[in-house]
Amino acid sequence: MSRRVVFPFTAIVGQERMKRALVLNAVNPQIGGVLIRGERGTAKSTAARALAALLPDIEVLEGSRYGCDPNRPSEWADDSRVLYADGEIVSETRPTPFVDLPVSATEDRVVGTLDIEKAIKSGEKHFEPGILASANRGVLYVDEVNLLDDHVVDLLLDSAAMGVNIVEREGISFTHPAKFILIGTMNPEEGDLRPQLLDRFA
Repeated sequence: MSRRVVFPFTAIVGQERMKRALVLNAVNPQIGGVLIRGERGTAKSTAARALAALLPDIEVLEGSRYGCDPNRPSEWADDSRVLYADGEIVSETRPTPFVDLPVSATEDRVVGTLDIEKAIKSGEKHFEPGILASANRGVLYVDEVNLLDDHVVDLLLDSAAMGVNIVEREGISFTHPAKFILIGTMNPEEGDLRPQLLDRFA
């Protein structure tokens, strides 16, 4: 899997505070994320993508759709626990994910969906991963984060706070890890950011 060609992080001139904040989050993802405010054309998205290109590859469970860490079985997704319950753990390396969250994203697109009909008929959980699954152990990038739907903001905050995404439908639930560096950009002229989301950013 090849990385997308991006403008080099070291070639960005100026914007020292922004670059420092991004690097600190890359070094310690537990900081909470970065909010980049500025008018159009101030290299906000360029810097975020450039940072992601610097991040090292990660070791994941082979075949994991959630980038589960083979060294942290307590954090594995439900289906990974079943798959590796008795077998030998096999891992592979992948680039650190960089995932865009569109402003128009729906709840199902963000958290994923459970196929209730299949679960009732066969007794097996069938989960279609969403954006949070793709972003696990990587970067979740939200352009114009201040324009996100309030419900999607709540979903993001819950997952970011717990480090997991729990999807429940009709008494059936599925859990997978959802730890990510949240990078949001916004143009102050296009509206304010909800206080709850502002608190999430360092």
